[in-house]
Amino acid sequence: MHAAASTTGLILTGGGARAAYQVGVLHAIHRIRREAGAPPGNPYPVLAGTSAGALNAAALATDADDADAGIAKLVRVWENMHVAQVYRTDSFGVIRTGAKWLTMMSMGWAIARMRKLRPRSMLDNAPLHRLLAEMIDLDRIGHLVADGHLKALAVSASSYTSGTHVTFYQSAAEHEPWIRSNRLAVQGELTMAHLLASAAIPFMFPAVTLPLQGSYEWFGDGSMRQTAPISPAIHLGADRILVIGAGRMREPAGPRIMGPSAYPSIAQIGGHALSSIFLDALAVDAERLQRINATLSLIPEEVRAQAALKPVRLLLISPSERLDDIAARHLDALPSSIRALLGGIGVSGGGPGSNGSALASYLLFEQAYTRELMALGERDTHARRGEVLDFFDLEPPGSTNG
Repeated sequence: MHAAASTTGLILTGGGARAAYQVGVLHAIHRIRREAGAPPGNPYPVLAGTSAGALNAAALATDADDADAGIAKLVRVWENMHVAQVYRTDSFGVIRTGAKWLTMMSMGWAIARMRKLRPRSMLDNAPLHRLLAEMIDLDRIGHLVADGHLKALAVSASSYTSGTHVTFYQSAAEHEPWIRSNRLAVQGELTMAHLLASAAIPFMFPAVTLPLQGSYEWFGDGSMRQTAPISPAIHLGADRILVIGAGRMREPAGPRIMGPSAYPSIAQIGGHALSSIFLDALAVDAERLQRINATLSLIPEEVRAQAALKPVRLLLISPSERLDDIAARHLDALPSSIRALLGGIGVSGGGPGSNGSALASYLLFEQAYTRELMALGERDTHARRGEVLDFFDLEPPGSTNG
């Protein structure tokens, strides 16, 4: 009797411009697999993404029948990225949103009754709508699932209306919707609105309305209140999961300053808050899964076969360098209008430890920065080549099985 075939899931986390790192990792893994003679076809039949990771996951899903083309498209987009492709940088656009936002922060009491002056976000991400329409054809998902190239695509978002974290997923198989404390899953056809909602960085990008249980709710970035980012892939049938993070798991600690320093700016506090939203839950969930695997390994195999919990193979790849410091080196790449806007909340400097570089690391959609993150992703992955081969049950090129 043959063992059931393993199902590989790919989880891409949030992080705005930091998601360029994911593309470097994916590109390197694709090369390692090809050199090792991996079988053709989609290596990730289950895809789950959050925030910018949802955009990358959706792009891969829509090319599930041609993995080479899917990876090449992501590399091409992120290698040639410019801020103006994601949010408006023209003076009128910045004044229309960012300047109003800063005014509301400082004089909110004076304009509280003037609804027309209330901005919905600091930045206008209308250009992102056009970019996604060019790189992602969600109409293909249903056909790819039906043809067996893809099992499921999941996208997570967080409701400002009800406080519920929701995973929206499209799959041919009927999965029992999972409901946990302040978390639920909804099966159905995914749309561009789901992607924009998942990637709506709090305060920075506007919320999006989505239908939920017979009504409409306002949704923002899926990294908010996401306590179990690995969970969707497991619920959708993956028993081997590759997770690509966007920081903090392995990167070294930041510099410590002895003695008193200047009071933290809004940008520093905001960057710290976004890092907590985007990065902390993944570390906790990965540790939880590893503990479950360790516990299950102590149970006799015949007993484990009857248990509801099953061991899940996990490979987690995350940056070996601080992305905040990399962002600090590229602040000058931002358009002058955006530098001025961010300067208004405290982003300044141009080296390690720069004020607000953590916040800027999520908004720096410029090729000088994204290419460096992609290169780091490739280096980190090649440094763990053996783990990648083992994860996919591949032999190193030139080896023989005795």
